[in-house]
Amino acid sequence: MDIKELYSLYTEHPAITTDSRDCPEGSIFFALKGGNFDGNRFAAAALANGCSYAVVDDPAAATDSRCLLVGDALHTFQMLAREHRRRFSIPVIGITGTNGKTTTKELTAAVLAEKYSVHCTQGNFNNDVGVPKTLFGLAPGHDIAVVEMGASHPGDIRRLAETAEPTCGIITNVGKAHLQGFGSFEGVVRTKGELYDYLRQREGSRVFINAADEHLKAIAAGLDTVGYGLEGTPGLAVEGRVASCSPLLCLEWRAAGGRWHRVQTQLIGSYNALNMLAAACIGLHFGVSESQVCHALQAYKPSNNRSQLERTGSNTLVVDAYNANPTSMAAAIDNFSRMEGGPKMAIIGDMRELGDASAGEHQRVADALAAAGLDRVWLVGEEFARTSCPFRKFGDVGEVKAEIARHRPEGYTILIKGSNGMRLFELPQLL
Repeated sequence: MDIKELYSLYTEHPAITTDSRDCPEGSIFFALKGGNFDGNRFAAAALANGCSYAVVDDPAAATDSRCLLVGDALHTFQMLAREHRRRFSIPVIGITGTNGKTTTKELTAAVLAEKYSVHCTQGNFNNDVGVPKTLFGLAPGHDIAVVEMGASHPGDIRRLAETAEPTCGIITNVGKAHLQGFGSFEGVVRTKGELYDYLRQREGSRVFINAADEHLKAIAAGLDTVGYGLEGTPGLAVEGRVASCSPLLCLEWRAAGGRWHRVQTQLIGSYNALNMLAAACIGLHFGVSESQVCHALQAYKPSNNRSQLERTGSNTLVVDAYNANPTSMAAAIDNFSRMEGGPKMAIIGDMRELGDASAGEHQRVADALAAAGLDRVWLVGEEFARTSCPFRKFGDVGEVKAEIARHRPEGYTILIKGSNGMRLFELPQLL
């Protein structure tokens, strides 16, 4: 069965599921494979639970006339999503980057929503399964789409771009993350640059770029670019400056040659200034007014363990516990050290997927924490256990919880940051 035939079936059964336990009546089940499961084993259950069809890639699973056998269920899933995306002649903005892509995606969607009906990636559904799921959510009422794309190996962004077919895009930055999969920092740059490579082939495409980022400028040759950045960088469509960050970011920004606007945000961290300027730049490009941009940036409130400020009965928390890599960790520690108030404490968890660079990068973080002059530091995880430093070390989040139960810190401003797998997001409710 080719994609157009399958899409014809999809128009009659416009609900897709990849979970045999969640089968809306009349839906189509895709038997995807993961590290610990094979969806082909659950095709019969999906049909029994309400699906009209099951797309499988194991002949042994095709035991029913409602089973549609294909060569690769995941590839078919992606191509069907692309076929659906092609029914919409709307702008599609592709967003990737080492740090800030989810926050930039949410800020961009918030700004655009001041004028348009926006469809965007929910949560962090930004991989080879999440991007197609996002595309299946496109509906006739949508005016514009914002699609986040994540990567951990070379070729990932190329495949996601070929699926989503963005009309314009932004790479927030390139930094040290997933080095185990990319092999090197240069591998990160090449992989993120696959978004540029796709857009370079698409007529009428446009790229929004931090004009001060030399790595991005080097790989953006030949593209139609719109620049944003901090004050003092030449040739900007949108520029900004940090007015204060104590602890919430106050941003001043303006369009080229225009008047300055002052926005008190609900985000922690001066590093979020560029994310906000990116959203403003994209919004203005699509005709959102400057006052609408200000309203959206001021109203946005994070709710995903990224740059959140929480006040408990005992402490003030800076929660950035969704993810961590050397670049984002350095920015978070630097910003935290500059914040007013105290005493200050940091609870820092391991950074995952750094491969051979892991030991050196964790030692650099320990050294940065030592130089930051914080009052207390707790390090969590096997990688930090190997570092040379004077800080208290914990094997995992369970050990931290036990210590908090015995001797909860009181009266501190506390930075909580680590890779999602370290589960430090479980700590705020205890502090």
